[in-house]
Amino acid sequence: MARADLSITPRLRRQLGEWLQEDLGRGDLSATALRGREGEAQWQAKADGMFCGGVLVEPLLQELLGPSAPGLESRVLVHDGTPIEAGQRLLELRGPADQLVAMERTALNLAMRLSGIATATAALVAQLEGTGVALADTRKTTPGLRELEKYAVRCGGGVNHRMGLDDAAMLKENHLAWAGGVTAAILAVRSQAPWPARVIVEAETDLEAIAAVQAGADGVLLDEFSPEELVALVPRLRDHATRRRGAAPVVLEASGIQPSALAAYAATGIDLISTSAPMTRSSWLDLSMRFTSAG
Repeated sequence: MARADLSITPRLRRQLGEWLQEDLGRGDLSATALRGREGEAQWQAKADGMFCGGVLVEPLLQELLGPSAPGLESRVLVHDGTPIEAGQRLLELRGPADQLVAMERTALNLAMRLSGIATATAALVAQLEGTGVALADTRKTTPGLRELEKYAVRCGGGVNHRMGLDDAAMLKENHLAWAGGVTAAILAVRSQAPWPARVIVEAETDLEAIAAVQAGADGVLLDEFSPEELVALVPRLRDHATRRRGAAPVVLEASGIQPSALAAYAATGIDLISTSAPMTRSSWLDLSMRFTSAG
């Protein structure tokens, strides 16, 4: 599986600092028991899954102690997006014991949440192996964690849909009703969007899907269609798309799908399946930090 990348932006660094401060509050009251002692610790997996979140350890240390993180060393043994087994060592840390403890909970909480998402994503992606159909996420993310949760989806082998409302225009039932129909809504976006943007139309019927393709949509989100309905509809949509003069091929996406039905939908000829399940249904993957020595 290809490695996913995460850009540690100034905004993300500020968030990491805020999350550390949330836990530290007025100061770690247990720190005096460890002050002056050097510690060595390691992260361990307590369950099988897909690891994600190790990339945040170094930035968290830097937010805690400053850009150079004096006296602290970290060594990643398992890169994000790698399958792991219970008992496996994931990374090693060395430095002031009180500082290792101070960042422990914030770092582990993030990594357990992200590893849970990556693990759930990988399980769904495995069902689509060999079909040519990609698994995409949605905007059903935890406020403040969208960038990281979508990174976890990539670590699990999925692809990101819109990061936000400014990435693409997705026209749903209310948009179409209030704008005066599919064609009017698409024309409004095309003429007024301040930057080039994809236009995706959510369709709940065959007629809506065909109208979206004919009106020039870049993508059609086919919501809650059965596999049997899509087997009949997808060739019709492809045919209408080929008649569009100068237009790029339309991306056909299925949504509203139970995870157990992925294989049936992948066989219908669609390009993409979007689901919120990795975010909304996944459990945290249990990880721990264990001190190996302290002096």
